[in-house]
Amino acid sequence: MHDSYISPRGVFLPLQIESRLCFHGNSINMEFMGSSYDGDYKNGRMEGMGDYTIPTHTRYVGEMKDGMFHGKGVLHFPNGSKYEGTWEKGISKQGKYTFSDGLEYKETDWDYCDGKDRRFYSERCNGLKPAGESQLTDRDPPRLIPDGCYDSGDGFYDPNTRVIKDYDGNFLRNADEEEHEWIVRTCRKSWDEFIGHYPRSSTLEK
Repeated sequence: MHDSYISPRGVFLPLQIESRLCFHGNSINMEFMGSSYDGDYKNGRMEGMGDYTIPTHTRYVGEMKDGMFHGKGVLHFPNGSKYEGTWEKGISKQGKYTFSDGLEYKETDWDYCDGKDRRFYSERCNGLKPAGESQLTDRDPPRLIPDGCYDSGDGFYDPNTRVIKDYDGNFLRNADEEEHEWIVRTCRKSWDEFIGHYPRSSTLEK
């Protein structure tokens, strides 16, 4: 049986995992992985039209073949965004990604959040805040992060336990070293840090 994992960086990682299956009509409960499937199957494998949900609450609705995404389907992510694509043996061949706020990603003519314009999409739609007020996320007001934790994009990450829980407090996964480093380096945290200020003359002298 094929399972999959969607990282907070938006990377689709297909996994080959054997699981214990429980069949209930057209529904399959994958006890080992915590995934579920409701749809057509053939010879014990997902095939035809199906609705497949993995433990991170990412959901695929579309065509399956031999236990893999194959044909047209849509990935629905927990944050409300989605990826509509055409798949071949589990690999996306073409498609489009739409953010939860309706912004559609385009490889060409993409002018959102580039070096010249770093506004969030909500700022482009609703305007900038008055001087002295900074918007740190596209969501305004932003989620309140628990003390000592990071917002990993699909939940909160505690660097001490290396556990990621969803925004409702349910366990999602343990972060490996690569994901830990990425979250600590990239994601918003619950505390502020003073980074200092160097006068222009001091910077030039260095």
